Amino acid sequence: MSTRFRRSSRGRGKRIILRLVSGILFICLIWIFGLIWFVSEVPKNPTNDETKTDAIIVLTGGTGRLETGLQLLSEGHARLLFVSGVARGVDVQALLRLVRRKPNDFACCIAVGYQADNTAGNAHETTEWITKNKLSSLRLVTANYHMPRSLFEFRRAMPDIKILPHPVFPPQFKRENWWRWPGTAQLLASEFNKFLIAKTGLEQGYIPDGLKP
Repeated sequence: MSTRFRRSSRGRGKRIILRLVSGILFICLIWIFGLIWFVSEVPKNPTNDETKTDAIIVLTGGTGRLETGLQLLSEGHARLLFVSGVARGVDVQALLRLVRRKPNDFACCIAVGYQADNTAGNAHETTEWITKNKLSSLRLVTANYHMPRSLFEFRRAMPDIKILPHPVFPPQFKRENWWRWPGTAQLLASEFNKFLIAKTGLEQGYIPDGLKP
């Protein structure tokens, strides 16, 4: 093998590596700008919209969500409350006891869903309940950092339903100067990645009982 050929091969190898590194850096830069945009979509302040809806939808899995949903129900913001993604074996009475409400106060107006185990599942499960009850509007209760992805999934699943976001603000989530808080930054990065996956339509999680193996 000639010296010129070896030099040419090394030169091509370096160019390939340089292009690969440049491509990775470009993708990382795009991802960072996307994350910054995503954070800008995370609600900063509680909603002041007093509009009444047909139902209140609570997505389980975070601090203060169920309490907020029950408070909204007691204040007359809707006549029904649906809690999506409840662990099997937990009924309405248990949920009410969990938040220290009298079991008979709201039991007649609350329904629970057991099928969902992620946000896409929440949306599909809620769509079935909304359709069954012939409702046309809902107030969506979930954590503020979870709201952008939740709204995307819900609006995709039920484009004809009016959806009013009602974010909850967990005390451990530091929205201001989020990059200074490792836990918050990691949570936002994870939510953004899940949002990107949701955009591709790859997020799954809802299988009706009749189709489960």
